[in-house]
Amino acid sequence: MNALSYRFELSLLALVAAVMAWSVTGPHDMATWWMEAVPVVFVAPVLILTHGRFPLTPLSYGLIAVHALILLIGAHYTYALVPAGQWLQDAFDLSRNHYDRLGHFVQGFVPAIIARELLIRTSPLCPGKWLFALVVLSCLGISAAYELIEWLAGELSADGASAFLGTQGDEWDTQKDMALAAIGAIVGCLSLGRWQDRQIAQLGLKAQAPDEPG
Repeated sequence: MNALSYRFELSLLALVAAVMAWSVTGPHDMATWWMEAVPVVFVAPVLILTHGRFPLTPLSYGLIAVHALILLIGAHYTYALVPAGQWLQDAFDLSRNHYDRLGHFVQGFVPAIIARELLIRTSPLCPGKWLFALVVLSCLGISAAYELIEWLAGELSADGASAFLGTQGDEWDTQKDMALAAIGAIVGCLSLGRWQDRQIAQLGLKAQAPDEPG
């Protein structure tokens, strides 16, 4: 790993740590904070511990950091009350705060890139139609699992459950969230796949099959 990549990754870690410190300080609801921020709380130590023996590409680390920031901001305010989303809601006379829609799009976009890298590096799969299909379907599975967790949290806890669910009165919220995750996964693979292939090749991790989508 070169010094530039190391400084980039260290900067990402410092940024996420700073935003986490802000996010956990006086959140709108502490129970909701834990439910929303738990992926960051668990994934960050795993990435730190595996960095030496299984480093990811800079692209993957950068996207993970962006996803973490989105989660931590949503956790601090609750998704329905994020100020940027409220501003857009007022400015464009929208029916709801759409910050959670961004979160679910990213919930497909970022895991698609991570799953893609892991499959390329640890399986016989190379870029192509099969990899594309498996990544998108995997992200749909992740989204469905998250929706089930939201449902279970709502069943088990009245405190903070509505803020965690974030349906904002939309009876089709679950289906829309999953659709956005699927769209995010597709857009992620199509827009960043070849860039990721080049970064993996530069790290000397696995040869790539040329001119294949996904």
